[in-house]
Amino acid sequence: MAEKLTAVKGMNDIVPPASAHWEWLEETLRTLMRRYGYRNLRTPIVEPTALFVRGLGEVTDIVEKEMYSFEDRLNGEQLTLRPENTAGVVRAALEHSLLYDGGKRLYYMGPMFRHERPQRGRYRQFHQFGAEALGFAGPDVDAELIVLACDLWAELGLTGIELEINSLGQPPERLAHRQALISYLEAHADQLDEEAKRRLHSNPLRILDTKNPAMQALVNAAPRLMDHLGAESLEHFNRLRGLLDAHGIAYRINPRLVRGMDYYNLSVFEFVTTQLGSQGTVCAGGRYDGLFEQIGGKAAPAVGWALGMERILELLSRGARRGPRVTSHAGSASPAPARRERADARGRCRWHGQHEVAVQEGRRQRRALCLDLW
Repeated sequence: MAEKLTAVKGMNDIVPPASAHWEWLEETLRTLMRRYGYRNLRTPIVEPTALFVRGLGEVTDIVEKEMYSFEDRLNGEQLTLRPENTAGVVRAALEHSLLYDGGKRLYYMGPMFRHERPQRGRYRQFHQFGAEALGFAGPDVDAELIVLACDLWAELGLTGIELEINSLGQPPERLAHRQALISYLEAHADQLDEEAKRRLHSNPLRILDTKNPAMQALVNAAPRLMDHLGAESLEHFNRLRGLLDAHGIAYRINPRLVRGMDYYNLSVFEFVTTQLGSQGTVCAGGRYDGLFEQIGGKAAPAVGWALGMERILELLSRGARRGPRVTSHAGSASPAPARRERADARGRCRWHGQHEVAVQEGRRQRRALCLDLW
């Protein structure tokens, strides 16, 4: 009898009845994207390895340790199973001249691949849904994407998801902070673990994101990037805060929020929960105005986010839905100075085709279906 073959560890089949949950979530996401005026883009699962090396950064964890890369035996081309899709979206936008007539609002969904130790909520093949606004500058579009995500939590009836925000400024500001951070960490080299020592001169910003309990006091006292931001970066961040305040979205400023890819600048954000243990990030993103140039195109502003579909389904299966999440105040340490933004915030953030009666009825029907599925 032939040996029984099974799926690759960390790459899971989705079979009934679980597949019905996926179909329901996918349709909910598509409906929300149509309401906000985002259109579907589909890119290949396999991309040139250079796309991720240039786009994500050569010394990031993803490029150094987690990519499934191989040489095409037919022509020797270096290829990689996509570990994320923002770089692929930008590559497609450049290749097909999507911005020739103005900015584009796009979304994607599909499998991504990272070679790491499988655990609950973290798989070698996993599925992401992403929203990307290409060709739009300014904090109003940053706020639009955050409001979109909050509307999704309300559609799904998810609670206990909190928003954290930060600003990474611009490259010259990060360079000044990098030099200050290296000097600080070198003075405390005896407190660094092996991973931090390895990153000290290649990617010191990622040390701030360490999960090592023994290093928490050290990184909490480290120089803050926020203290190195110039006037324009601070204005962008404060205007974003004003827009979030105007929409009643609670948030916390997290100066250690740095994200894992090198292409980010200015606004970065994460939606986190305590309901999934160590895998607490359910959605994350930010602005990446330099990525178009990094992969060979003309400079263009852009911002987006991606969520892990397995983690959303895990939250739903745990019953983390108790009606729409409504926030009544901002959770920042101090009021944003840009109160003038509040008067015109609703007009500046383009919430396309949002008719409230239809929205509420759609939510009621989808929530009823969700409860039937689970």
